[in-house]
Amino acid sequence: QVQLVESGGGLVQPGGSLRLSCEVSGIIFRMYTMAWYRQTPGNQRELVADISSTSSRTTYRDFVKGRFTISRDNAKSTVFLQMTSLKSEDTAVYYCNAPNLRLPWGQGTQVTVSS
Repeated sequence: QVQLVESGGGLVQPGGSLRLSCEVSGIIFRMYTMAWYRQTPGNQRELVADISSTSSRTTYRDFVKGRFTISRDNAKSTVFLQMTSLKSEDTAVYYCNAPNLRLPWGQGTQVTVSS
């Protein structure tokens, strides 16, 4: 059974940092590109960053470049998102997925950036 379990969200002040984790089960994790997405109420889910199966390639949307870092641990079937210099506009529910597989979405983890 495929399962995506995101964690690590919370309330943080502007300029702060958070590290998100997503543990994946039910697929051969090491074979697939993984990505983080985010969604705010009333808007479509949007891609934030992705990472290739071997971590050799990462890509970021312009709005997080230089602030967020995606990484993965294939031995633990987990993908991470280190977020720094957080802004209020980063407030969203964050999800992980495998873009080429389009797995059922997990519950996400809420990130709220507010003073």
